[in-house]
Amino acid sequence: MSARNKNISDTLEVLSFVLMLAFIFLEGCNSGCNHPTPSHADTTKVQTAQNINIPSFSADTAYKYTKEQVDFGPRIVGTKAHEKCLQFIISKLKQDSITYSVQKSSTKTFDGKTFDFENVIASLQPNNPVRILLCTHWDTRPFADADSVDPKGTFDGADDGASGVAMLLELARDLKKTHPTVGIDLVFFDIEDYGQEAGNPVDGNYPDMEDSWCLGSQYWARNIPANYAPRYGILLDMVGGKNPEFPMEGTSMHFASEIVKKVWNIADNLGYGGFFTRNTTVETIDDHRYINKIANIPTIDIVHYDMPRRDYPYWHHTHSDNMSIIDTATMHMVGRVLMNVIYQEKSSAPQP
Repeated sequence: MSARNKNISDTLEVLSFVLMLAFIFLEGCNSGCNHPTPSHADTTKVQTAQNINIPSFSADTAYKYTKEQVDFGPRIVGTKAHEKCLQFIISKLKQDSITYSVQKSSTKTFDGKTFDFENVIASLQPNNPVRILLCTHWDTRPFADADSVDPKGTFDGADDGASGVAMLLELARDLKKTHPTVGIDLVFFDIEDYGQEAGNPVDGNYPDMEDSWCLGSQYWARNIPANYAPRYGILLDMVGGKNPEFPMEGTSMHFASEIVKKVWNIADNLGYGGFFTRNTTVETIDDHRYINKIANIPTIDIVHYDMPRRDYPYWHHTHSDNMSIIDTATMHMVGRVLMNVIYQEKSSAPQP
């Protein structure tokens, strides 16, 4: 081979190698570059296509709030950890000068026990007639009945409970700084997770109880003011876990499909379509079911649900639901989506 031909050959080999690397990089981006950006990379306001300044969301603070709740122990209704968590939520709302109230009542659970419970209701711009509802639950299930080793033991509830509370508290802190054009109500529901699961190891021989889940939100939905009519609601449940999938949940699609599409389109526009997927789940039982059925407020659920398993994530109601599965990247993504939903809402827009 002549020197010239060898140089040409060497050049072609280099070009082939560069093209191969470019192909590998593009393929990697197709599968992995859609991962949510950690919060420390998002230190400035986001400029949307509508030329609206969206405040940043601190996933690091949300992570801190999650850990503080977990450190109390499982927030099971009737325990000291439960009372500490209630005071924690109140203290954060007071710290940020947010108007709040505590709705107290008592209820009976499927196993015949009676508990006092508290829903915490907070409002930003309480005099604004155009409102959006954001909600989550703050209690922990009393038993890890989906765990194969110790189903009667308690668990941390880092994602199932604590992450949603942390997200709302951080959203409230951020929203207080820069008011959106609509008012925001935040409700922290109690005793959501003390429901009867047929065939589980702790069910015993108790008679079937209809609507045994979401007892706090059922009470709230039956006792809202007559003139309370937010434009729509968004429920957060298990929104801090690693490798999330947030499909279009079935009950949300049944009652409020246009709101689901609205939120998922915003997520897609932000580059999170690989996580806010267009898959649809079965209709699930969560707080939003009763907000829709009893209060007639169109409300959707952003909830981690593994479509390949057709079930909740592997740590759901198990001892694996601890801080090891909490991911600031997930919190950053969900927080950024919600901030865009809120700040893109127009006070004069017609109801969906």
